Amino acid sequence: MAIELNEPALRHARALVREGKLVRDERDDWSEAAPTADEENAFIEREGWTEYSHWHLGIDKSENGRTKQAYSFPFGDFRKVHRSGVIAGESRAGQHDHAEVRDALKKLLELIDSEG
Repeated sequence: MAIELNEPALRHARALVREGKLVRDERDDWSEAAPTADEENAFIEREGWTEYSHWHLGIDKSENGRTKQAYSFPFGDFRKVHRSGVIAGESRAGQHDHAEVRDALKKLLELIDSEG
């Protein structure tokens, strides 16, 4: 599993933050805010795989891009960036030695906090 930084998703996340489309929640809120499997499936059905990929900062290019296994480190609810999702992703990326993704999430969190 070779997870890389998903650059289009990072650009999407930054744009959403700059547009004010974010939720300033706390770390532990992500478990409640994260989309459910049913919500993910409905989003994919409605918007397609490319749009789905734009909500995940990790991508495993060895996986089929039309499967959820290809995407990791979600940061929002398909409408807004959640600060809690960014924090959770940064922590998990650090634990699993995905330094590029971790660093991007850290910078995204700094952007969120500076937009306050």
